[in-house]
Amino acid sequence: MASTTPAGLEIRPRQLDFDLPNPLPRHWHGGDAFKTHMFNAMSVLFPDGERFFIESVRLFREQIEDPVLKEQIRGFIGQEGHHSHEHLAYNQRLRELGYDIDYLERGLKKRLTFVKKHLPHDAQLASTCAVEHFTAIMADALLKDPQWLAGADPKMARLWRWHALEETEHKAVAFDVYQQTCGSRWLLRRAMLQSTFFFTWDTTKGLLHMLKRDGLLWNWRVWRDGLTWLWGKDGIYRKLVGVYLDFYRGDFHPWQHNNLELVAQFKGDYEPQSSAAA
Repeated sequence: MASTTPAGLEIRPRQLDFDLPNPLPRHWHGGDAFKTHMFNAMSVLFPDGERFFIESVRLFREQIEDPVLKEQIRGFIGQEGHHSHEHLAYNQRLRELGYDIDYLERGLKKRLTFVKKHLPHDAQLASTCAVEHFTAIMADALLKDPQWLAGADPKMARLWRWHALEETEHKAVAFDVYQQTCGSRWLLRRAMLQSTFFFTWDTTKGLLHMLKRDGLLWNWRVWRDGLTWLWGKDGIYRKLVGVYLDFYRGDFHPWQHNNLELVAQFKGDYEPQSSAAA
């Protein structure tokens, strides 16, 4: 299997060519509160998270001499910057629906402030590599498996596919920077264990808050159907366990999961000439 980023991969930011629904439908994912709020809870994390990813890569940018990787870093920063901007707008729509986004962001902001102040730079970059693996395997599944967005509002589905496409393109940039400047596999594994805990904590916190605001926190059918969607026999998260665990291997590289065909399949949907399709 390939252990490096494919030659000729182009990483460039694309701006979305439409505005998000305003007002945002409360349960935009086919009327399903659980599915909607799983995605919403992830969106809450992105503006601060992606700024942290950019900053952690920039800490090592001057040490990179490979001109190809330097160009990919520029693309990565541009893509993550656009993602942060779009999810700020998305999260504002959630505020307007009555969800306490400031409360949900507070813990993440404090944690990232602590990390940037107290953790060494290589640990910060390792954390970015870990979370980028999360986003990469979810992006791959979202683009491949209709279950992820079946019945969703078309504009929201388009937003999430755009995000998934670009996460797929740049999934190895932070990892390649880490390989060239740091390299400790032990540190990567520790970062993944920590990131797994906090990702689960933060998304669950967001889900619980939004279901509570909707008066659905104790609705057993919401939980039965939602947990089946995530972890049932054909659950979307259950299918990710194997590719998630690959990260812990000593020879892992993100492009061992080579899904360039997905990039080719979806990138045409976000070229300027397709703007009318929005």
